[in-house]
Amino acid sequence: MLRLDHGRWKRLSAVPLVAAIVAVLLVPGPEQVAASPPAGLECLTSRDNAFDLTATGGYAGMPDGNTIYMWSYAASGGEFQLPGPTLCVTSGVRVTVVLHNTLPEPTSITFPGQAQVLADGQPAQPETDAGGTLTSLTTTAAAGNGSVTYTFTAGPPGTYLYQSGTDVQKQVQMGLYGALVVRPVGHPDRENDRADSAFDTDHEYLYLLGEIDPDLHLAVERKRAYDFTKYKARYFTINGRSMPDTLAPNHADWLPDQPYGALIHIQPYDPVHNPKPALIRYLNAGSVSYPFHPHGSDEQLIARDGRPAQGPGGQDLSFSNFLIDVAPGQTVDTLMVWQDAEHWNPSTNPIPVPLPSLQDQIVGPGPETWFAENPYLGGEQGELPPGVVQNNQCGEYYHVAHSHALEQATNYGASFGGMMTLIRIDPPAGCPA
Repeated sequence: MLRLDHGRWKRLSAVPLVAAIVAVLLVPGPEQVAASPPAGLECLTSRDNAFDLTATGGYAGMPDGNTIYMWSYAASGGEFQLPGPTLCVTSGVRVTVVLHNTLPEPTSITFPGQAQVLADGQPAQPETDAGGTLTSLTTTAAAGNGSVTYTFTAGPPGTYLYQSGTDVQKQVQMGLYGALVVRPVGHPDRENDRADSAFDTDHEYLYLLGEIDPDLHLAVERKRAYDFTKYKARYFTINGRSMPDTLAPNHADWLPDQPYGALIHIQPYDPVHNPKPALIRYLNAGSVSYPFHPHGSDEQLIARDGRPAQGPGGQDLSFSNFLIDVAPGQTVDTLMVWQDAEHWNPSTNPIPVPLPSLQDQIVGPGPETWFAENPYLGGEQGELPPGVVQNNQCGEYYHVAHSHALEQATNYGASFGGMMTLIRIDPPAGCPA
């Protein structure tokens, strides 16, 4: 049922522009989630590269208070989560994924980019009904607690989707998708086997992009037919969340079923203290292209669909762009470097700009202000609203990042939502703890 939870409105005013610190989460056992960072990619790993996933139903909350019935893949012994867990393995290892199905219809997992996938020990095969109509792109797990075991050798290092191959138009839209990260052998600090794909492992991010038509989800929940000619996405998500929930930290307690945040948190390039770029992995689990635009900085596109941007002789074909266009089913990997172009220094080169007048500082609905004060905007100069000591933590800067198809930056038509997040840039010296 589409439920409007009025209690959720209370937390909207509490969503800060700065990601809060979340408690460390450690899941013991053969499948492990490392200590959860407040921001950035979180991997599910396994000592023997074996994963148990369960196709199940649950609910995802939207920032406008709507609660939508979803399907997704849950980790073994875990609760429903959207999207499915990010599986991380090393290129060349043998991977096993056991799918358990608690849904009321057959389902499956496909692994685009992975070759020679086996299902229960046999080559995974498309399935058809008695009339010869294709019903699944791969071997399914039967409805009502059926299971199937997929095995494959992890392909070239890069970023890949995994998603349902059964009734794809419906089941992927319902939420049956996740990310597979394949790391290079011996080089976990590279996106691929090229030395110029090296990145700062403390600044690795994943944008799993998707969309939701709540009418479809309501029809599935109520076991009613749905006319796909009337499909219209109303919510657009990054890692299962819409703005402003995208800014909340990983495992925010008010988003228990949407564990992954989407805030990017970096510092300017420094040849000694911060020499490596951040890595951003984009994946499109939706039905249309998402033209994603990080304001204020270009990104270097280094790979698509798990293949590096290089020529036949290995020549570098990566390129810098201000817009990252991600097609349906596609993955794109980029490197981001923030340059301190004006060489700001609080003593010798403060670059002061006065604060605007109080009526131009957007305040509330609580005591917080949405004016991102920083050294480039005047530091702590000028008059602040009553009850506001400062507008940020340490002079950090924020840039918006969002889909440039602006209807995708909405929550059911309300702007400044949807497929949108922020990039936080701390001062060169960092931000005091």
